[in-house]
Amino acid sequence: MAMAFASQGDTSEKSISFTEVGEGLYAFTAEGDPNSGVIIGDDSVMIVEAQATPRLAQKVIDCVRSVTDKPISHVVLTHYHAVRVLGASAYGAHQIIMSDAARAMVVERGQEDWDSEFQRFPRLFEGHESIPGLTFPTTTFSDEMTIYLGNRRVDLMHLGRAHTAGDIVIHVPDQNVMFTGDIVEYHSACYCGDGHFCDWGDTLNNIKAFDLDAIAPGRGDALIGKDMVQAAISNTRDFVESTYRPAAKVAARGGTLKEAWDAVRAKCDPKFSEYAIYEHCLPFNVSRAYDEARGMDTPRIWTAQRDLDMWEALQG
Repeated sequence: MAMAFASQGDTSEKSISFTEVGEGLYAFTAEGDPNSGVIIGDDSVMIVEAQATPRLAQKVIDCVRSVTDKPISHVVLTHYHAVRVLGASAYGAHQIIMSDAARAMVVERGQEDWDSEFQRFPRLFEGHESIPGLTFPTTTFSDEMTIYLGNRRVDLMHLGRAHTAGDIVIHVPDQNVMFTGDIVEYHSACYCGDGHFCDWGDTLNNIKAFDLDAIAPGRGDALIGKDMVQAAISNTRDFVESTYRPAAKVAARGGTLKEAWDAVRAKCDPKFSEYAIYEHCLPFNVSRAYDEARGMDTPRIWTAQRDLDMWEALQG
């Protein structure tokens, strides 16, 4: 029986957890679905990652209202992917913030990404008819930016390319907690289809240097305590390297994409096959690893048709 395309066969509802990762800091997680973060300041709230639709964003808002009645003033988006940004309108925030590079990607490939992701994972677009259009930021920055929610300092930083070229992290110094977006995952496959494999390790090193007390990752459970943080960083590094190195060896000898696929499966299946969205991510990851190893620095734009063609070539 042919494998369902990407995550079209994943229709089961996930259990939501709302975990305090520091004083006034929360991770909204859902068994490998995209996470969101909550930062409560003196007078207002910052949301990290908007979810894919306003209807799904309401689930985050409901959790926020269980702990505070302060208004939501800021939505920070760690990168441009549709499942992270298209629910932003629900929060009514006066500031929507991305990196300069992430905004440029919305302009360049935002609609294609929306169409592609909607086809890949329909369940994550519950209430898609309520999306008003592409999400554009009100504010952007290049390297770093500091926001004060009253006395609470929140540092936004681009620490290097990884999951995308425009990734940012959000650090709250008073608790030494970081919201990493999809640069760090926990028991969930890294999606690398728009990634930069050769930069990802250095970016992880930059995160590791903070010696964090907790991380709210892009997918998977909240990471509380230095041991869990370091284990997740190491595991993410292993996933990225285990994907790229076999593909790069095949590319170096002039092998085919299908040969790269077989080589990556041989390396990754024994270690990661039980991870959330593993089968979904792997074809996209191998395609990008093979392209990067052959010198393609900028990821090719995924379209709904390119997705299907690639899936058929590797999974058909």
